[in-house]
Amino acid sequence: MLNTPSAAPPAPSVHAEGVSNDEFRAAMSRLAAGVVLVTAHEPQPDPDGPSGEDVGMTATSFMSVSLDPPLVMVGLREGSRMDDLLDEQPLWAVSVLTESQRQIAGRFAMKGRISDRLLFEDLQWVRGEASGAPLIGGALATLECRTEQRVTAGDHTLVIGRVLTSSAPNTEGGPLTYFRGRYRELG
Repeated sequence: MLNTPSAAPPAPSVHAEGVSNDEFRAAMSRLAAGVVLVTAHEPQPDPDGPSGEDVGMTATSFMSVSLDPPLVMVGLREGSRMDDLLDEQPLWAVSVLTESQRQIAGRFAMKGRISDRLLFEDLQWVRGEASGAPLIGGALATLECRTEQRVTAGDHTLVIGRVLTSSAPNTEGGPLTYFRGRYRELG
């Protein structure tokens, strides 16, 4: 019987600063974050073709940046469909999800998911007047935005948007949060 060394598990990726991807991910999972759905309407380039497609993405890296002027920021994985779309399309929207909208968050966070058209099919939503993007019914708040600035930050793009419209239609229930790798309710 030959004595061959067993394959060692791959070493964790460690950056020059000494922190590994796993260590950083574990530390940041302890920071609770609100969950939003970022949406945009991808116009059809052919005027005789269909009217375009609605695109959505769940995000936990979303924050208010400024009150005057009203600015928000969302972090998008570089090269993602939403990153590519918002590089071309300056208008987009955000729906702040409630604790009862966990399934919506999961649906738009799936890897290898079905087309966005099918994901929107059975949801209640309205088209934003300023952005043309879907605004999810029952959300705690909705914002329509226009991109002011894009900043490359590592493997993400930080998109800073000027808020064009803001609404807080739902006062029932609490926000959906993300903590330690899972969607959670506040409280």
